[in-house]
Amino acid sequence: MDATIGKFVDSVSGFFSGAASGSADEFPLCDTDIISGCEKEYAEAQKGQDEGFKKECIMRLSWALVHSKTPVDIQRGIAILEASVVSDTSPMKLREKLYLLAIGYYRSSDYSRSRESIERCLEVEPEWRQAQTLKMAIEDRIVKDGVIGVGIAVTAVGIVAGIATALIRR
Repeated sequence: MDATIGKFVDSVSGFFSGAASGSADEFPLCDTDIISGCEKEYAEAQKGQDEGFKKECIMRLSWALVHSKTPVDIQRGIAILEASVVSDTSPMKLREKLYLLAIGYYRSSDYSRSRESIERCLEVEPEWRQAQTLKMAIEDRIVKDGVIGVGIAVTAVGIVAGIATALIRR
């Protein structure tokens, strides 16, 4: 279990340092074992007095949750991050939390909130490439969804017009 958590910590560190590769919509996924390990670690940290360790555990848990395969976990991660963003004064931690929020919103198809979070993140760290890449993915997805929406509307209008024409001809 400790080896698994160690690998997880390394992947999170690499992810935030920019070492992760791939496009913004190829987010790493977390399985339930990693999430369970993070939850246990967080529960143990709650018993202690070290606030810094508690915050680290919250970050690892929220990272794992927003990268989960299940929507319920993603929503839990978003809730944790929303609660902790308010109280963070460190620019580095704030950018990471805003970035994770953007991922959580993106993965739950809330693209407007995802864009808001990533824009706030870029206000804190304008040159962060991962955030810039995620912003482009969000914008692409918003455009794609808009085009799909227009296509659906045009199709619906066409169907209604076809039905109306058929009724008029009778």
